[in-house]
Amino acid sequence: MTHPEPQGTIRIDKWLWYARITKSRTLAQKLAVSGHVRLNKEKIAAAKQAVKPGDILTITMPRRLLVLKVLQLGTRRGPAPEAQTLYEDMSPPPPPKEEAIPVAKREAGAGRPTKKDRRQIARIRGFNEIDPF
Repeated sequence: MTHPEPQGTIRIDKWLWYARITKSRTLAQKLAVSGHVRLNKEKIAAAKQAVKPGDILTITMPRRLLVLKVLQLGTRRGPAPEAQTLYEDMSPPPPPKEEAIPVAKREAGAGRPTKKDRRQIARIRGFNEIDPF
């Protein structure tokens, strides 16, 4: 038997699914139960936790941290532009990406590098230092 939700609130797993934070409601439930979601700085224990407009959600996802302010509850899982109207993204900017190692350029069809070429590549990449121990 389903219990009607109080007016002006919705289950957190439904809201995460409506807002397209997760691809399925099952994933939203797992995210909530596993302790990766905080509601107003408090860890939630169950996916049935109620969310209302004005709440702040902190969601820890792999490789990113989402801080969302709930603006609307939503009634369905609509298209992405509609889902983005449900929240305001207050997430911190992502950390700067690390510099990539320069890649040695070779002409197409030049074949396998010679020993001399490999030594030059190692020198460019910084692998020429010999570590005695």
